[in-house]
Amino acid sequence: MPELPEVETTRRGLAPWMEGRVLVGAEVREPRLRYPVPVDLDRRVAGSRIQALRRRGKYLIVALSSGWLLVHLGMSGSLRLVPADRAPGDHDHIDLLLDSGQAARLTDPRRFGSVLWGEGDPLAHRLLARLGPEPLGEAFSGDLLYRRSRGRRAAVKAFLMDAGVVVGVGNIYANEALYRAGIRPDRPAGRVGLGRYRRLADAVREVLQEALEAGGTTLRDFTGGDGRPGYFAVTLAVYGGGACPGCQRTLRAVRLAQRSTWYCPGCQR
Repeated sequence: MPELPEVETTRRGLAPWMEGRVLVGAEVREPRLRYPVPVDLDRRVAGSRIQALRRRGKYLIVALSSGWLLVHLGMSGSLRLVPADRAPGDHDHIDLLLDSGQAARLTDPRRFGSVLWGEGDPLAHRLLARLGPEPLGEAFSGDLLYRRSRGRRAAVKAFLMDAGVVVGVGNIYANEALYRAGIRPDRPAGRVGLGRYRRLADAVREVLQEALEAGGTTLRDFTGGDGRPGYFAVTLAVYGGGACPGCQRTLRAVRLAQRSTWYCPGCQR
């Protein structure tokens, strides 16, 4: 699914074309997403100026002069800028219509995404209020991971993917960061020491920064806001299996928190 780098890539691609524009309306072709799309979305957004396009975790926040929209891309969705008069495809569920003649089009084959409307502080919304710190922000550190892991029996990979601990570290990047830090993904989180958590925090930052620079990861059908795919997949060290790029041992596969997981039995302990 689109993870933090993919969502941030989408935000960066769309922001120059959306911020400052006025929404002339919204066309909802399929309201049955993960959460029902407001039936009066068109009326609510019409005439609103887009003040900013922000991100919190894997959510996009479209700050409007009249409120805000909270957008999630789900498992395989994308939000791209297209001509407003372009004929929609089968999975093009929502258009946010801009006064420029373009539309921010939400495409979501599995319908696990969402578009929610609200007023007031979006960070107080129940989907955002309890999220952990941003992994590229100053509040995130190995010391924080160490403190929050004490007494935790869950696998360290599942712990790292807990959005209440830190946001946006999804399956792909958790695999890669744990490999770089030399930590087995199935080790209990409470049995990882402070020094190793500091290495892990550094690895998380490095992996996410590299993915951002490459425009995100394409494994199935992710595309950024400009319609171009991300290319971080070509540098993945362990995700997907194969041979360890360090010692050439065959990577092992396990299933943790219902997610496919790969690790090197020689380089990770």
